[in-house]
Amino acid sequence: MGPVEKRITVADGVALRTLHWDKAEGNATDQPAFVLVHGLASNAHLWDGVAAELAAAGHRVVSVDLRGHGLSDKPDHGYDFTTVTDDLLTVIEHEGLDLPIVVGQSWGGNVVIELAWRAPDRVRGVCAVDGGMIELGTHFPSWNTCAERLRPPDLVGMRASRMEGFIRSAHPNWPEEGIRGAMANFELREDGTIAPWLTLDRHMKILRSLWEHRPSSLYSEIVVPVMLAPADNGQNPTWTSDKRQAIETAEQLLPTSRTHWFAPADHDLHAQHPDRLAQHLIEAVDDGFFAPYTEDN
Repeated sequence: MGPVEKRITVADGVALRTLHWDKAEGNATDQPAFVLVHGLASNAHLWDGVAAELAAAGHRVVSVDLRGHGLSDKPDHGYDFTTVTDDLLTVIEHEGLDLPIVVGQSWGGNVVIELAWRAPDRVRGVCAVDGGMIELGTHFPSWNTCAERLRPPDLVGMRASRMEGFIRSAHPNWPEEGIRGAMANFELREDGTIAPWLTLDRHMKILRSLWEHRPSSLYSEIVVPVMLAPADNGQNPTWTSDKRQAIETAEQLLPTSRTHWFAPADHDLHAQHPDRLAQHLIEAVDDGFFAPYTEDN
């Protein structure tokens, strides 16, 4: 059974599309809820496989289309980290989620690190999936260079069948739900062509805020548990070396952390390996890693 879709108003004129997975019947009622946060230019459906596994294990799950993405509203403003984390806090409050575990991928990983730092009293812990340590400013000292190098390709007008074929050929071991989730990044037009739900101007606003973000400056002040789930695709040794150094820095500075490397794995490892990622999260609940923070911790 699929998720229930809701729209939650998070600001004047801004509502987010959310997907809600109820825990399987017969499970304990005291299991923590999960909130799942996608990456840049992605959408809530990339989490479908993980969400189904977590719900089957007895957890309530909410995945979110962040502003500008998917079927959420698309204002011209509010793409900074403070506003995006405020949106998530509003979703948590609206749904009455008591200290959920918030999981974010890529840009969403940096978002959940910011959330853990800003509102430790509102979350039980966070998990950053191939994110949470992204500091584009260290790789691109100039914003103009970053914008030029990371500007997304123009996909407006591409045939949907061509895009699906590209996704399938690039990710031959993804489950079908992952393929569907990736295709949900795009509006399917009546003429059979696509357009990204996230427009170029909004994409670049988020990219600028990500270029400015320095999660490493927050690590030592984060009091809730942080799980890191980085990916190594085995194709770029220099990039992997830099990532491993960033993870080591996070492990040294975070008061409470654990790391699960996925190798070989794609950047969207939550779509590629939903069962493995969900199992790590479930085990972290069961063994007490995600115990709620108290002053005595």
